[in-house]
Amino acid sequence: MGIFSKPKVPEPVDPLDIAGQQSGKMLGYYGAEVPKWLQLQEELGPQFMAQMFGQTGQFLGGVGGQPGLEALQLSTGQRAGETLGQLRAGEIGQMTGQTGLARGLMEAMSPEQAAVVQGFASEAERARASAQGVTPEERRGYEQQSREGFQAAGRLGGNRSIVSEAMGREDVLARKRTEAAQAGGRSYDAAQRFYTAPGLALLGQSPLSYEAGRSTLGMALTGGPASSGEFDYNAPLGFAGQRASATDAYNMAKFQADQQRKAQTMGLITKGIGLAAAPFTGGLSAGLGLSGLAGGAAGATGLSGMGLSAGMGLSGLFGGIPKATPVY
Repeated sequence: MGIFSKPKVPEPVDPLDIAGQQSGKMLGYYGAEVPKWLQLQEELGPQFMAQMFGQTGQFLGGVGGQPGLEALQLSTGQRAGETLGQLRAGEIGQMTGQTGLARGLMEAMSPEQAAVVQGFASEAERARASAQGVTPEERRGYEQQSREGFQAAGRLGGNRSIVSEAMGREDVLARKRTEAAQAGGRSYDAAQRFYTAPGLALLGQSPLSYEAGRSTLGMALTGGPASSGEFDYNAPLGFAGQRASATDAYNMAKFQADQQRKAQTMGLITKGIGLAAAPFTGGLSAGLGLSGLAGGAAGATGLSGMGLSAGMGLSGLFGGIPKATPVY
């Protein structure tokens, strides 16, 4: 295509043509290669599965004298149980040693309630001891009641009178055992509310000094680095990036200014050469400008040579675009 010929506009490409070509090639590839892959999978698939199951068995049972997952789980579980047992034993031992202190704290906080609890305990102990038998007064009471009833009926001294006296004794003992059980329940509830529940809560919680120490440590870990100042290790890279950007902007601005100055100088030179060569070329060089001097349209051999030298000299006037400054 010549310089003065009309450029030919390329025709648009139909996407369907490309899609059809790609589909044909893809179907051909699948038709030729997929059967090979299926055959290879059929031949090597059992070997891969055997290897996978073998490695799975080695992973579970062990390999090379090393224990497998099952043995590790067993040993680690036993070790964890032993560790928990030791920790629990130590914790219970510590709580047992501090039980007296906790009980003394409750009694010191409320001597009145401690006296009430002690009274419930004494009453329960008395009722329990009393339920072991009957006193002479209680015996005379149930015997007198039984005799008066049978004497009024005229049957005093019979078997039924004797059985009635024995039943009266059992009734007294059952009533006293019931009273002892009720007294014991009241004593247990009072001790539970005053000693056991608060004591377990007190012994189970973390000490206030421990919580205060944790709070102080957290404040130190947070406030220490903040008070000493933070150092940004990426600061040099940031400064280098800013300086590189500024240098690149300066170089580009300088390049554009140099290019503009060179373009203006070349315009003046071209115009001067065209005017100087006008008498010899009949205005052709002036009309074509710098392209005539480059050898494209000049008729005279000397002028074309002159134009070639001028064209070669232009590369010295225009420099390349400066490279960007690297940042490491």
